[in-house]
Amino acid sequence: MKPAAEGVIAALVERGLTVATAESLTGGLVCAALTDVPGASAVVRGSVVAYATELKASVLEVDRELLARGGAVQEDVARQMAVGVCRVLGSAVGVATTGVAGPDPQDGQPVGTVFVAAALEDDVVVRRLALAGDREAIRLQTVTEALACVTALLG
Repeated sequence: MKPAAEGVIAALVERGLTVATAESLTGGLVCAALTDVPGASAVVRGSVVAYATELKASVLEVDRELLARGGAVQEDVARQMAVGVCRVLGSAVGVATTGVAGPDPQDGQPVGTVFVAAALEDDVVVRRLALAGDREAIRLQTVTEALACVTALLG
């Protein structure tokens, strides 16, 4: 995970971009991975941990009807979280995580269903993941995939 975070920080510094995270199931782990890299303060703006569905709407401005129709574990929710955190924290790049780490299914989705997203202006990359393992493994895999999503966006 550390090499991936280092790569993201280096790419952001090189391009003169800032980043913020909007996290649900990872509870701040993506931001923690980024801020573990020396020099991260030059590009990391902060994080919104919107664990509760209501916070996704009230803080990150995810569409309330979308959340009411299908819950928090959806591709469009991840997309809107990534875009929303850019607005809320004033960053160029937003990265978002939403999904089910377990132990129980949520919003009709099985454990291991995760969406990660990265946004830069009008360009948004969203990935649907079907992860295996226990709660900790799913959360750590999500961090790795979220960082990979940012790397793909910055490509």
